[in-house]
This record gives sequence, C-alpha cells and structure tokens, in this order.
Amino acid sequence: MDALAPGTLHDAVLDWYDDHARELPWRGLSATPWSVMVSEFMLQQTPVARVLPVHAAWLERWPTPAALSGESTGEAVRMWGRLGYPRRALRLHAAATAIVERHDGEVPASYDDLLALPGIGDYTAAAIASFAFGQRHVVLDTNVRRVLTRAVTGRELPAPAVTRAERDVATTLLPDDPATAATWAVATMELGALVCTARQPSCDACPIAAACTWRGAGFPAYDGPPRRGQAWAGTDRQCRGRILALAREADSVGRAQVEAAWPEREQRERCLDALVADGLLTRVAADRWSLPG
Repeated sequence: MDALAPGTLHDAVLDWYDDHARELPWRGLSATPWSVMVSEFMLQQTPVARVLPVHAAWLERWPTPAALSGESTGEAVRMWGRLGYPRRALRLHAAATAIVERHDGEVPASYDDLLALPGIGDYTAAAIASFAFGQRHVVLDTNVRRVLTRAVTGRELPAPAVTRAERDVATTLLPDDPATAATWAVATMELGALVCTARQPSCDACPIAAACTWRGAGFPAYDGPPRRGQAWAGTDRQCRGRILALAREADSVGRAQVEAAWPEREQRERCLDALVADGLLTRVAADRWSLPG
C-alpha cells in the first residue's frame, strides 16, 4: 500500500467498512435524522452496547422531537436510565424543544443550524450533518482521532483536546464527494471502535496497517500529558447516580432514603445541591426531592 496516499487509504478503509460495519439502528436508509441525533447524544462517553436498549426505548416513546418536547424534563431524565451523565438528557430535551420552535419539528440539515441548538457542539453538529444528511464535514470523535493520529502522525494517542494540526490533517484526508466523505467519517470511526482500539489494537486486522506511521515507527509509546482514568467508586458521580436512581423509581424521595443510599453527609448534601442546581432534581419539600416536572 502506498504510504498515506489519500485515495489508497480511502479505498482500503471504505472497502473494510463495507465488510465489517455493524448493523446499528441509527445507521442505514431507514434511520431518521432524529434517531441519528438521539444516538449522538447517547454515545457521548457511553459504549454502544449500553446505548442500544435505551435508544430503542427512547425512539419508541418519542419518535420525533415534538413528542419529546411535549414531555417534562423529568421524564427525559427518567428514561435516560443508567447511561450516565444525565445532563445530556436535559440538553437533548432542550434541543428537541428548540427544533419544534425554530424548525417546525424537523431536525435541521444545516451544520450552522445544528450548532445553534442547545447542547450541540462542533462534533455533534458535524456528525448529524454527515450521518443523517450525507454532507461533507470533518467528524472528529475519539475513535477517528486515534486512527488518524496513529496512521498519519505516528503517535499512539491524540492530544487531550483537538488541535489545529489535527483538524488540518483530517480536512486534507476528507474525500471531496459529500456522500463518500460521510461514509469515510463513519468508517474511520468504526475502524477505531473495532480494530484500532486504545489499549489493544488489532493491527493484523487493520486495512491500513501497511501505511500506518505509528506501526512503521515501532509503536512508540504515548509521551504526552498524563491521561487520567475516570474514577467511579466513592466519587460525586457515583453519589449523584445513586440519588437519581432513587428519584427515577418513585414520584419523590425523602431524606431518609437518600441518607440510606449515601451515608457520608457532606458529600451527599453537596451532590443534592448540585443535582438541584443542574435541573436534574426539584426540591418539593424541606426534606423531599423529585425529578423536575
């Protein structure tokens, strides 16, 4: 394979994707733009396996932005379940409401219109425009960044945040044809998710292994800023999750239940206050909370 020749890389990755793409409900001709949008919110920091059942339940209950916007934010948080980072549910609800108000209930195709919606940044706007509408955009999620960093720049892992140089590389490699560019985006994402993984890449199964700069350099180890893992046990995230789990299962939850779920008083009170401030809980009495109405 010609090292880093864009056309050769495109052919190799796109051919691989044709043979190895997972069948996911937010892909394919039958997927609605709303399905794609919901998946992009849910897949942020959450694995596909955990998203699949929640995505299906969400689309069954709220098949359109208007259906979701007509419900309370509390119901969105309840249906979010244990996906984690539940503020995403609030942001998706806010985005659905804005779509109804600004776009007659239809997910907009324009990158700029998408970017203007609540809770949507550059990556999500580009992903929806590409995957739902077949447009040509640079789509840089963690998996794509890792593939391009290894193949082009010869480093094991990308920088903690997207750099200008990284975006320039991705732009250079983006196919000119919009439909092909959209497929390239999802194909490189799939390659990173299934083959060029963070910890144990399967280089023998990689369609561009022969052109990979990182492999050719002997797999030099990452030497950038320390990358901290996401702790869970004993964290505020765990405490907040336990409190929200109680609230999802009942009309309201009292202080005694919250204390039983998390005995450490200072952390518990801090998390209760933060959940209320974030709009994930509402204080309905001095010692009682519920999901927002």
